[in-house]
Amino acid sequence: SAAAAAAAGAGGDAAGQRAPVEPLRLPTPEEIKGQEMMNNCAVRSVLSGVMGGGLGVLMGLFFGALENPIMAEEMTARQQIVYQAKQMGRKSMSHAKTFAVMGLIFSAAECVVEKARAKHDITNSAVAGCVTGGALAAKDGPTFIFGCMKGSNLTLKVVWFY
Repeated sequence: SAAAAAAAGAGGDAAGQRAPVEPLRLPTPEEIKGQEMMNNCAVRSVLSGVMGGGLGVLMGLFFGALENPIMAEEMTARQQIVYQAKQMGRKSMSHAKTFAVMGLIFSAAECVVEKARAKHDITNSAVAGCVTGGALAAKDGPTFIFGCMKGSNLTLKVVWFY
């Protein structure tokens, strides 16, 4: 009895301090439907586009606020405020469109490549970066190849950093 108490005192404290093992919990039908919905490429792309647009609005507000009017000395305070507000609005819309398109294209390309390859690795992100860079540069003509290289290079740097 004394040996059992000594053994319990020596090793029993560590075992008594461990957190109890909780049983596995199966996902609910609602959680399963939510996961299936997020595995849909169209849903994922639209969601990325909307979030990219929101980020673009914030970036536009920030960068629009940093711009000073050329004739600031000659403008009244009210004119400067009106100019600044218009500039922030223009920048917000421009950045929102660009970020929304980038998010939509990148997410769609990555999802399609991932489903086609049946793998989740860095290659999917590199290809999606290439497609996004190429698509954004395509409006300038045959320079889309350079956009592809820049997009995939930037994507690999970002993915490698994280």
